[in-house]
Amino acid sequence: MTPLEILDRLVAFDTTSHKSNVALTQFVVDYLARYAVKTQLLPDAAGEKINLCASIGPLESGGGIGLSGHTDVVPVTGQDWATDPFKLTRRDGRLYGRGATDMKGYLACVLAAVPDLVSRKLKRPVHILFSYDEEIGCIGVRPMIDELGKSMPKPQIIFVGEPTGMAVVDAHKGPARWNVTVTGRAAHSSMSHLGVNAIQVASELIGELQRIAEDLRLHHPDERFEPPYPTLQVTTIEGGTANNIVPVTCRFGFEVRALPGVDVESIERRVARFAAENCLPAMNDVAEEASVKIELANFVPPFGARTGSEAVALALHLAGGNRTAAVSYATEAGLFQSAGPDTVVCGPGHIAQAHTANEWIAESELEKCMGFLGRLAGWLEK
Repeated sequence: MTPLEILDRLVAFDTTSHKSNVALTQFVVDYLARYAVKTQLLPDAAGEKINLCASIGPLESGGGIGLSGHTDVVPVTGQDWATDPFKLTRRDGRLYGRGATDMKGYLACVLAAVPDLVSRKLKRPVHILFSYDEEIGCIGVRPMIDELGKSMPKPQIIFVGEPTGMAVVDAHKGPARWNVTVTGRAAHSSMSHLGVNAIQVASELIGELQRIAEDLRLHHPDERFEPPYPTLQVTTIEGGTANNIVPVTCRFGFEVRALPGVDVESIERRVARFAAENCLPAMNDVAEEASVKIELANFVPPFGARTGSEAVALALHLAGGNRTAAVSYATEAGLFQSAGPDTVVCGPGHIAQAHTANEWIAESELEKCMGFLGRLAGWLEK
């Protein structure tokens, strides 16, 4: 099957993150079985989401190359599509469909490369690593990474095929997200001195977050990124019951997009210290039960390739490039690298088309990716 034919099949599976990817995974298993490629499956506890690992070549040699991609896509709800998002539409050299760029185009290329890979006498193995729930915080890949070197082979090098236009990306930001719950004491608004206003306390904490955001901007510049500094923003907020009641609770969330080298834990410590020193004493003078709870909801580590990275050097060689790039979106690369494999990001399509209505990938991007994978197969033979 050609990459286009495989992409047509992959797009037809609605693998929006809140849905199952079992049907798509079964398609991949059946496809690989045609070429006598065995698969290992790692389902979640409910059996509704599955990670897949498949290896081609001499496992006894160890190491090898991992080709990593995620099977889930973002929702189409509320988007105005000109075509059916789950039916691949070909027009003027573009292929339209949800996930065409992010990142079923890459999955299709990897699968289309299988016949070539199995026909060669590889000196080192190649491992296909397809994960779930990347779009909601790189959740699904974590149990698979835990199994690398145990029940699953551990590649020496990982290529993460997120959309980079086949440029070699050696650094990206990493999102950390917290939920904050402020608990005060309710009172009649005419007797506000008897209560603790949770919304007002939350506003003080948000003020401190604004100061932290400015410090990040000033003290961690990096012109390779857009914007060229770590960002911090409040993302959600809710609180209060009625206009005549001192609000007893306020909840808000905030996110940091950290650059490599930024101490994410220090940000939480600073917020907690501000709450302990500037908020809680006055709150507890009125209400002993008043509190501020700060919880880390998710953290995807920022990615920075290792000095002298073999993965970067190999990707540049295969892509025919001589320079690397940095991006502000996150991938699974930091998680893979923290587990040991030398990692780099390189894949077809452009992030500007991802997550949008009428998402598309250029046919030429698939061609470039197939060329990259063909050269990789040749390298694995040497």
